[in-house]
Amino acid sequence: MIQVRKAVIPAAGLGTRFLPATKAIPKEMIPIVDVPMIQYIVEEAVASGITDIILITARHKEAIENHFDYNYELEDSLDKKQKSDLAEISRRVGNLCNLVAIRQKSPMGLGHAVLCAEPVVGNEPFAVLLGDDLIDNPARPCTRQLIEVYERERASVVGVMEVPAADVSKYGIVGGKMTGHGLMEVDHLVEKPRPEAAPSRFAIPGRYVLSPAIFSCLRETKPGKGGEIQLTDGLQLLAQRERLLAFQYEGTRYDTGDRLGFIDATLAFALRRPELASGVRELMKKHLGGL
Repeated sequence: MIQVRKAVIPAAGLGTRFLPATKAIPKEMIPIVDVPMIQYIVEEAVASGITDIILITARHKEAIENHFDYNYELEDSLDKKQKSDLAEISRRVGNLCNLVAIRQKSPMGLGHAVLCAEPVVGNEPFAVLLGDDLIDNPARPCTRQLIEVYERERASVVGVMEVPAADVSKYGIVGGKMTGHGLMEVDHLVEKPRPEAAPSRFAIPGRYVLSPAIFSCLRETKPGKGGEIQLTDGLQLLAQRERLLAFQYEGTRYDTGDRLGFIDATLAFALRRPELASGVRELMKKHLGGL
């Protein structure tokens, strides 16, 4: 059986929507309560059976790599202060996965970022998880769902969700034939179409499991919208050469690349923390009381 053991996480973006915070801090390191966004993405991958993470990064993003390393000085200091529980939190993060960082030296788009991972991925299937999208399903992680489809169907698969017609211009949209059990046989994809030109309302929010054939497709993909190499365009070429599926995953998606989406995720994750939930509810009552 072909097993999916590698995941690519593009993290080279500038994060301009979160300025001024991202002037000196990678957007992926902004925390949801007290856990950086990127850690939730890595934890989803690991919980899905991934053992090797390929991080596509850029200049001034060293903080992400450092976060997933050990910090011996911090951990030793905490142990000496009899705060071993905190030291263990730090060690657990360092022990999550094998991480390889590759720099995307020019901001040439998501498709180019994925292509940068080819030397490490090699001739294996792999997952792609975008760091701006938290998809919450602790019992059955989204990436695990897609891996199960890939291993059963022997075909590349993208995770999709149904969005309002007014929102299709925000996403890559898939078109094709629904075959039941949440699956679609994809025959075409469009990056951020106008509502009247969209082939469906099924959008890709940032989860993929792909065959290595995507790399040759991306090498042939010409720059599209914004002068960038779009992953959606590479997937369109892949769909012409081999079977490509879309799967309606189960889970709650938070767009943490958007400020309101980030606030939504922060409240949701805080409310399910036993030590914080009651305090957060009181704060919400305080701020909403006069509305």
